[in-house]
Amino acid sequence: MKKIAAIFMFTLVFLAINSCSKHDDEHIIDCLGESLLTELKHSPDPANSKTINYSVQYNGTNKVTYVKWTFGDGTPIRNIMTPGSVSHTYTNAGTFEVKAEVTLSRYGTSCTMTLVKNVVVE
Repeated sequence: MKKIAAIFMFTLVFLAINSCSKHDDEHIIDCLGESLLTELKHSPDPANSKTINYSVQYNGTNKVTYVKWTFGDGTPIRNIMTPGSVSHTYTNAGTFEVKAEVTLSRYGTSCTMTLVKNVVVE
């Protein structure tokens, strides 16, 4: 009976220790879930209708650490290490597919999501 009690106590202690410890998967960022908290915004510049101001609005608890912008008109990709707003001036009117690859980071892990929006430039 003492052996059974000792095994039972050892099992309880083992479960208590493991249930209270941090696991690596607690630090994994759910990119799909975070994409619901992230939005690509745009507005034309009042002084020039071909200049569009872009920003990424994020309402989660992680940190936006990097944004890679593609403006859809063949101009070079812009990589922004300190996210914020960015402006782009188009040479022609039209509809352009704008992409923002947003990287979120926390506790040494990160994930990248791509936001896509069609923007009409007059």
